[in-house]
Amino acid sequence: MVTSTSRYKYITCDPEKCIGCQLCEYICSYTKTGEYNSYRSRIRTVRVDEILITAVACRTCENAPCVMVCTRDALSQDQESGIIRLDKDRCDGCAWCIEACDFGAISINPMTKLAEICDQCEDEEAGPQCVLWCPKDALELTTPDQRAQRARRKLATEEALR
Repeated sequence: MVTSTSRYKYITCDPEKCIGCQLCEYICSYTKTGEYNSYRSRIRTVRVDEILITAVACRTCENAPCVMVCTRDALSQDQESGIIRLDKDRCDGCAWCIEACDFGAISINPMTKLAEICDQCEDEEAGPQCVLWCPKDALELTTPDQRAQRARRKLATEEALR
């Protein structure tokens, strides 16, 4: 089952632009932890095959499965933004949220044993730092509807050029 992402903004990556530099991972980990450590990042670069690289972060799913399976109510979803928030006092590191995430966007911090998930740098005035610092503009904070509109425009442009 693929999870619906039809309402909220999330960080998406254009694999045609992504060069796999992992700067998004490093800037994320630095923003969140003060250290450059890709293992502490809330966004992950993924090599799909030899030439296709993309980045994955929380998709702010509607009716987020990670929130639904959390037995201790440590995860909650903001109804306005869709951002998933962690209550550190409730999380026991059981990793059910990781199992439930269709996108592999959640990890467990090996030191704290707590879940970590992208919050779109909601505390940063400039927004998601990975988007801001991507050297190829491969990352974008968008909605599924905006992505679909761009895809339709791209297709129409390609058709017109034929």
